[in-house]
Amino acid sequence: MNISTHAQGTPVKGFENLNWVAPDDTLPRDREQSQRLHEPDHLINTIDPITNRDIENVESHPFIVDGNLTIYFESEKTRQAYRETPIDHPYAHLPDNFPKEVDRGG
Repeated sequence: MNISTHAQGTPVKGFENLNWVAPDDTLPRDREQSQRLHEPDHLINTIDPITNRDIENVESHPFIVDGNLTIYFESEKTRQAYRETPIDHPYAHLPDNFPKEVDRGG
């Protein structure tokens, strides 16, 4: 009695060729890369950037709309503090001359 198991161990496709190319049976929508991949139309930030607290009910809280970003604040006081933060350097209380070990090369 001769039982052959050769067919059971043979792969369906022969991957021994390094230049194997898959057949071109992709869907029309997948043939080119989407330019809008992971790009939402509008972002909403519900974490107050001053207090770092999450705001659950945003309907009654002040906010700022900046392009496609809406930032919600806990109170008008934190909103005003955010607006008064300097754009170029938000930590004005730091010294001008940093030690060499603090320099990050920027």
